[in-house]
Amino acid sequence: VQLVESGGGLVQPGGSVRLSCAASGIIFNIYSARWYRQAPGKQREFVAGISKDRVTNYADSVKGRFTISRDNAKDTVTLHMNSLKPEDTAVYYCNVQLRADGYWGQGTQVTVSS
Repeated sequence: VQLVESGGGLVQPGGSVRLSCAASGIIFNIYSARWYRQAPGKQREFVAGISKDRVTNYADSVKGRFTISRDNAKDTVTLHMNSLKPEDTAVYYCNVQLRADGYWGQGTQVTVSS
């Protein structure tokens, strides 16, 4: 099983970034998918999730700014991040979960700074 994130980088406050996570080795369309993030010195925290039925949920800190989506034909989950703030700076991790069976990506850095 492999999850490969891409799309991170340096972005100015107020800017946008799109993160993608490509899954392989699983039947992706039966898994829920989530994005987490971990800032330096802080615990990893939930950002956004999407169920296999495309029901979405978000952390309060990103509601209205981030959008999660999935493409089951391409086995990918995407996080569109808008109106970025410096406090969004973190390593972002993709996670897929099916009951007790879960997998993580290696993470991608997003830095929001002028």
